[in-house]
Amino acid sequence: MNIRNYQKELDRLIGQIQKENKVPSLFLHSCCAPCSSYVLEYLSKYFDITVFYYNPNIYPEEEYRKRVQEITRLVNSMEFEHPVKLIEGRYDPQEFFRMAKGLEDIPEGGERCFRCYRQRMEEAAKLAKEGGYDYFTTTLSISPLKNAARINEIGEELAEIYHVTHLPSDFKKKNGYKRSIELSHEYDLYRQNYCGCIYSRREASNK
Repeated sequence: MNIRNYQKELDRLIGQIQKENKVPSLFLHSCCAPCSSYVLEYLSKYFDITVFYYNPNIYPEEEYRKRVQEITRLVNSMEFEHPVKLIEGRYDPQEFFRMAKGLEDIPEGGERCFRCYRQRMEEAAKLAKEGGYDYFTTTLSISPLKNAARINEIGEELAEIYHVTHLPSDFKKKNGYKRSIELSHEYDLYRQNYCGCIYSRREASNK
């Protein structure tokens, strides 16, 4: 079985972009500020980025507001080679609960998480298509706890449906995760101790 190296695919694509002397537009779904820090440092050298903060899974609302505040502060604090702007999606936790119905007791990292990736990435793909962006992707693959292959498979499925190109990623590669921790310290970012939903919070508390 041939295991794909999504980082190498991204390297090749960036090489092509540079050869053509282009700065494509990227619609980037962000899960949180710490994960976005390295991704923005890295990709803003090559793309005009719109950061899309859409996470109806986050519980409770106070936690959601805290994370919005941090991603806003990060985007306003960092210096970028190309423009980076931030837009916030709607926050309706019921969207997440409807999606998670029947999967409440599935352990972290299973089918509920895959559907949660898809829910957030689908909204990004739709808006990327509507906005005429060249690419869309998500910061999710930076986490060592997230399944990068599944994230990319979902991205490719959505690219087919919405006719907008998915940018391949495995941002934890090339020391991306390590760099995100360094940048979190540098910008004094709030680093949450659970992924975001009520079920991941419960699992983290039980551990």
